[in-house]
Amino acid sequence: MSHHRIAPNVDDSSDQLAAALAALRTELELPGAYPTGAVEEAREAVADLKLPERDLRDIPFVTIDPATSTDLDQALFIERAGDGYKVLYAIADVPSFVAPGGALDTETRRRGQTFYAPDGRIPLHPEIISEHAGSLLAEQDCGAFVWDFVLDAQAEAVTVTVGRATVRSRAKLSYKGVQEQIDDGTAPPVLQLLKEVGLKRVELERLRGGASLNMPEQEIVRAADGGGYRIVAAPSLPVEDWNAQISLMTGMAAAQLMLDGKVGILRTMPAPDERSLRHFKRQTTALGKPWDGRISYGEYLRTLDASDPKQLAILHSAGTLFRGANYTPFDGEVPTEVIQAAIGAPYAHTTAPLRRLIDRFVLVICEALSNKRDIPAWAREALPSLPEIMASSDQLAGRLERAALDTVEAALVANHVGQEFDAVVISGSKPNGNGNGRGNGNGNGGPYGIVQIAEPAVTARCDGELESGTKVRVRLVKADIASREILFELLP
Repeated sequence: MSHHRIAPNVDDSSDQLAAALAALRTELELPGAYPTGAVEEAREAVADLKLPERDLRDIPFVTIDPATSTDLDQALFIERAGDGYKVLYAIADVPSFVAPGGALDTETRRRGQTFYAPDGRIPLHPEIISEHAGSLLAEQDCGAFVWDFVLDAQAEAVTVTVGRATVRSRAKLSYKGVQEQIDDGTAPPVLQLLKEVGLKRVELERLRGGASLNMPEQEIVRAADGGGYRIVAAPSLPVEDWNAQISLMTGMAAAQLMLDGKVGILRTMPAPDERSLRHFKRQTTALGKPWDGRISYGEYLRTLDASDPKQLAILHSAGTLFRGANYTPFDGEVPTEVIQAAIGAPYAHTTAPLRRLIDRFVLVICEALSNKRDIPAWAREALPSLPEIMASSDQLAGRLERAALDTVEAALVANHVGQEFDAVVISGSKPNGNGNGRGNGNGNGGPYGIVQIAEPAVTARCDGELESGTKVRVRLVKADIASREILFELLP
């Protein structure tokens, strides 16, 4: 029987899809338009902005982000220093725009972070800050918290300081463009050194026992004419990992500064418990690529190839190892648990203040500690309240991401009910299914699992006896855009 290939975009379902996505904002009670008072306060802050006296505009910083990004939090510069490296990492000076206790401060605490919906993002800050005056746009003078690292030959940090400065990015680069330059040998020295340092930091991560769950990314992209959506699923580029290593290094440095100063807030996560590890080992054995425990699970995960169905199933099951992340504030006494297990070190969020509330406070605390100044009272006093704000915001962002993806996936296959597809079993059968956590719980009460069809890359419930990592033939039984329900059935 022939395989029905459908292009990963939405055509005559677009109107229904747009209505369903718009309804998510109401259903999830997402923030609406920015309050007038907070916007006016932002405008006044931009108009009255005084850039830092320290002038680093002669440093040729560059930003590296997705091509369409305009809220640019970080800019990078790397050069050789003896047998090691000097890294300057500029982070947007968001605190200079937000008056403590004002309308803008209140609204950012209510939001917690930027929410990314397919029909438009809901920014943490007004666009005049997040996409203009506060963003590290190319050829624009900006205030920044500049982290100054001296690294040894293995890219381990020897010295770290952070201070405010005025910077000027030279170029807005994209991941794809940077990867192409590195691959074809045309990359300038800063990008060549990013690869060199990034690879060494990956090795340090391995030695620490850190772990990265490099799942293929699924991104909802709106058509150029605004008439529909599609899902782009692709493995991340190597340069994204190298760039992320600089951010991780900065978060680790921020955590250590705060631990040394005995005040701050960490992003912590416990190591997987023995039960989870035993279960994961059994799954890797069943799927034909056993992890024997002689290397760390993080090192093992880096060996997996997401293009192989069985290894993709292993990556999905590894999600159970990355649980229990929390925010841990402290003031005067260092907490007992300080490690972020996936990183293998103490860690703090500090590199995305335009998009995440907590980073604004961490930056101010670290800058004060690094320069042996008193921490502003507003930052210190906020520490106990930040975990609840961020946990609530993270939970809402996760619900939005999953609901939006489910909605778009339903639209992608809505016109193909009754058709058959080749699929990969992501999760094997469970008995007596009453839903899988994705809203697709209209099965027959028998065994069910989760499958993924190839194109479009839709993941959904499938009724029947299923074995993880196997290739199967399925029929689409239901695809309802409004309810976000998709259901397949296993064919003999």
